[in-house]
Amino acid sequence: MRDDLPKDPHKYYEDMMAMVLGTLFVALGVAFYTHSVLITGSTAGLALLLNYVTGWGFGFWFFAINVPFYYLAIKRMGWSFTLRTFAAIGLVSLFSELTQGWVQFANVPSLYAALMGGALMGIGMLMLFRHRTSLGGINILALYLQEKHGLRAGYVQLGIDGLILLVALTQLPLDRVGYSVLGALTLNLIIALNHKPGRYIGVS
Repeated sequence: MRDDLPKDPHKYYEDMMAMVLGTLFVALGVAFYTHSVLITGSTAGLALLLNYVTGWGFGFWFFAINVPFYYLAIKRMGWSFTLRTFAAIGLVSLFSELTQGWVQFANVPSLYAALMGGALMGIGMLMLFRHRTSLGGINILALYLQEKHGLRAGYVQLGIDGLILLVALTQLPLDRVGYSVLGALTLNLIIALNHKPGRYIGVS
């Protein structure tokens, strides 16, 4: 990062607003996916897959899967980032359960659910990234690789998401996985095109 570039630190209330709104966007995207039995990548994808297989809620699995990744977050990204991430994961876990009662879907085409759900999650994650927050797991690894080695977070996640979708082929119908691929592309392209190193300077 160039030292001569201006920095405009985020205010405390700006970070809080971004965290609440970003996690609400992600939770709504998850609601679209669970309604249409779709899958995504990263830890959210694993949580959705386990939700379908076991019947236990997405919120429970999402929170539990992320626990082992906090060590990497503390070691590589610092306590401030880790605490923000912990809070964001907790909010997504909570909001994803509450959204089931807040929003009722009557008839949503699978293609629309995949594209809109992926877009909502991508926008929510972008908001969190720009306020030095993530949703744990693979997001932590992707952000670390971007900050340390210049690899775009969206492209790193895209590769790992592909592996998760391959595993989903053993548990979900082919058409569900096909729609999920479109959603994953939408999500990761939003991040890749809007979260480039040096394009956005945000400090909290």
